[in-house]
Amino acid sequence: MSEAGEETIPGEVFVICGERDIARGQAKAFDLAESDGSGGSKPFRIVIARNDQGAFHAYRNACPHQGVWLNIGSGKFLDETGALLQCGRHGAKFAIETGTCLSGACEGAQLEKVRVLVLDGDVCIHGVALVEEDFAPRHDDDLEDTMEITIHP
Repeated sequence: MSEAGEETIPGEVFVICGERDIARGQAKAFDLAESDGSGGSKPFRIVIARNDQGAFHAYRNACPHQGVWLNIGSGKFLDETGALLQCGRHGAKFAIETGTCLSGACEGAQLEKVRVLVLDGDVCIHGVALVEEDFAPRHDDDLEDTMEITIHP
């Protein structure tokens, strides 16, 4: 959910992309790295969706059914109407605004929300400890619609 810029924001804020980089009714994947809690890092793959009203919503890019990327398969995130996120592997459909699965094998389950806000025209996430990491994608990753982001100190 887009949050007001005047609120107090806990922790670090990370710019992911420009507000104009995701059109209304579109979604994009980003490949980041987060702290693993023991000095290392692990992949942190997210999807940021923008609904028809212009609000941004972000989730871990993992279907609750089997943990696969939502954009596996056709490489797209939205259903044929453009109103719902859809798992490209099994067809489960999720409300963009809440991440709730409305139909499919994981009906009633939730996508894992990532806190997102827009600051000065930038789409940002917060509430997660991102780190700079150079990790190679797995050989079975479908990176067609995935962007890699590197955090520089």
